[in-house]
Amino acid sequence: MASNYQDPISWPLLPLPQNGGLSYNTLEQSVRDSIRVILTTCPGEQLMQPLFGAGLQNYLDTGNTVSIRRQIQADILSALQTYETRIAVDEVDVEPVPGMPSQIHIEIYYRLLRTNAAQQIGVSMTQGWASAANTPSS
Repeated sequence: MASNYQDPISWPLLPLPQNGGLSYNTLEQSVRDSIRVILTTCPGEQLMQPLFGAGLQNYLDTGNTVSIRRQIQADILSALQTYETRIAVDEVDVEPVPGMPSQIHIEIYYRLLRTNAAQQIGVSMTQGWASAANTPSS
């Protein structure tokens, strides 16, 4: 049965010059970039979309408790479901890093709606800074 699904256009649309022309990121890379933007944008930061973003920076100076980790999980899930319509989020894991009480690791498991390909992206946060580590899967 043929599917009538069409990808909605989403940002960032970053053309790359190649051989005298412009080429665009693959769907996988475009979605990954969009997720990164959503995670690192605080609500209220964008003028025309005051609710956009998960606001992970808001949690950098909070404690590493179960309730904080559940709030981070809920914020990420809500932001991705609202602002990245090209994916279905399967799971968001927010866990402490063993032996490092001030660090948490976030794994987001999702599927691309167009291809149903499973993907994941990981983010590690430590008080005072956050770093993203991509871990693609097929």
